[in-house]
Amino acid sequence: MQRVYLYSRFLRFWHWLQALLVISLLLTGFEVHGTIHLLGYEQAADLHRLAAWTLLGLWALAWFWHLTTGEWKQYIPSPIDRILAMVKYYGIGIFKGEPHPFHKDRWHRHNPLQRMAYLSLHVMIGPVIWISGLAYIFYPYWSGTGFPLGWVALLHTLGAFLMLAFLVVHLYLALTTSKKPFGFLKGMITGYEEVEDEKAT
Repeated sequence: MQRVYLYSRFLRFWHWLQALLVISLLLTGFEVHGTIHLLGYEQAADLHRLAAWTLLGLWALAWFWHLTTGEWKQYIPSPIDRILAMVKYYGIGIFKGEPHPFHKDRWHRHNPLQRMAYLSLHVMIGPVIWISGLAYIFYPYWSGTGFPLGWVALLHTLGAFLMLAFLVVHLYLALTTSKKPFGFLKGMITGYEEVEDEKAT
């Protein structure tokens, strides 16, 4: 095992601020829907809009960073056999103590299943949330088109539930699959992670 610097300061800043904003959006969104009651409708709606614009700006900054640093390569999908190997490992192998089929290094931080999950977050779940959310905000400008606002709200809510599912699975795997307690969580705080001394596959 070796201690490797995997997560840069910007990556950690982006990760934790994004997490804070997503959780804020989920809480205020469910309050706006009347599912929970913490702040009151007006304050929740105001905070929801503020968090949404902040997250949109953060995503734009993060995509610029990914494109200019080459970090976008972290999301290139892996061959299907490697994805299936990860599914098998998380479904069966991890409980049998089998070796992890993927080994991290600086340029291969994400295993094949993570690559697919993060790519789907950015090219499917994110766009559903942003397009429907912006359509909702700018409804007065297109209200005369006849397109029902209810469909926009439904799409936005669907996106929110997909984001919540992603967050729950992400937290579960991050907290339960490391060899050391909270190992992955510590890595996203310090930037360093203990990895096997092998080339990434």
